[in-house]
Amino acid sequence: MEDFVVSARKYRPSTFDTVVGQSHITTTLQNAIKNNQLAQAFLFCGPRGVGKTTCARILAKTINCINLKPEGEACDVCDNCKSFNAGTSMNFYELDAASNNSVDDIRNLVEQVRYAPQAGSKFKVYIIDEVHMLSNAAFNAFLKTLEEPPAYAKFILATTEKHKIIPTILSRCQIFDFNRIQLKDISQHLAKIAVKETITFEQEALDTIALKADGGLRDALSMFDLIVTFSSDNNITYQNTIKNLHILDYDYYFKVTDALLAENVADNLLIFDEILRNGFDGHNFIVGLAEHFRNLMVCKDAVTVKLLQVSENIEKKYLEQAAKASISFLMTALNIANQNDMQYKSSKNHRLHVEMALMKLAHINAALNLSKTLIATTEELKKKAIA
Repeated sequence: MEDFVVSARKYRPSTFDTVVGQSHITTTLQNAIKNNQLAQAFLFCGPRGVGKTTCARILAKTINCINLKPEGEACDVCDNCKSFNAGTSMNFYELDAASNNSVDDIRNLVEQVRYAPQAGSKFKVYIIDEVHMLSNAAFNAFLKTLEEPPAYAKFILATTEKHKIIPTILSRCQIFDFNRIQLKDISQHLAKIAVKETITFEQEALDTIALKADGGLRDALSMFDLIVTFSSDNNITYQNTIKNLHILDYDYYFKVTDALLAENVADNLLIFDEILRNGFDGHNFIVGLAEHFRNLMVCKDAVTVKLLQVSENIEKKYLEQAAKASISFLMTALNIANQNDMQYKSSKNHRLHVEMALMKLAHINAALNLSKTLIATTEELKKKAIA
């Protein structure tokens, strides 16, 4: 029986062209390699799980490849590539600054920099992950080496918190900012993996995983593995996905909004009661409802519909419901939901707090109609008075 390997490791990119959603980074690095314009130090910044360490390792392997491909990719067949892939390369050193952040750790690294790479390799590459965790003393001990390293030494620093790195380090590095990966890119990547693993899936389920991952591919792959493990028949469904990830079904928000537009308080309270009985938190519900109103708002203009990050089927539902709701209703609803969200934690009775918001939301249209009537009446009285 084969040992299970998580998807984040099994399908970790090994070449620049397999990196997901960071083409602006990979293209620049490939051009630098092809044109022999490599900086002495790189700083990779961005949120977790977007490919910083992965790109650092690909760069480390590629610049020492003997038979570099024309497009600037490693060949994966030369001795240097094989030793790197096997983890036996003596020209590659990776330091986790989260657990090795003292002056002594940096001094040991600087000591190693003095030794030239093994025969057959051009560079010695040093990757320092979570570099912002280094102490100020460690940063200072590293400065001179980073500014004037030997020609064969290359440093790749990776961090999720660039603002914590001292300016003197930043000024010595070529900085690359990694983006959050787009929902569409994550969803397509998960679909490719599912096909390779002979797993059937509903596209809506993969879109939900991608949305929940919030731009982090590693998080998406971890959730993907969780859903696959739960689905013993190797079939990823939308219902199984929202159940395992503890996500409220879109349908709840559509039902609530329909009831609000119909000014039906009773239905709203019953739907909210069902949500609570299913184990969901009232705060999550009100935050999700505010997000729903926001999505309806962007659907009011054809130009902003692209800001909606949902599947095509759900997008159609949003467009249909947005046509029924006025902008005045949505603006007022957003304001009430936002206020409820901010005051939730200070409330003593959380359930009543959300129910009061639902009651207010159900009477928005009545209040708006009353306001219009009062304005019209006032205008008529003014005209009569003038006459």
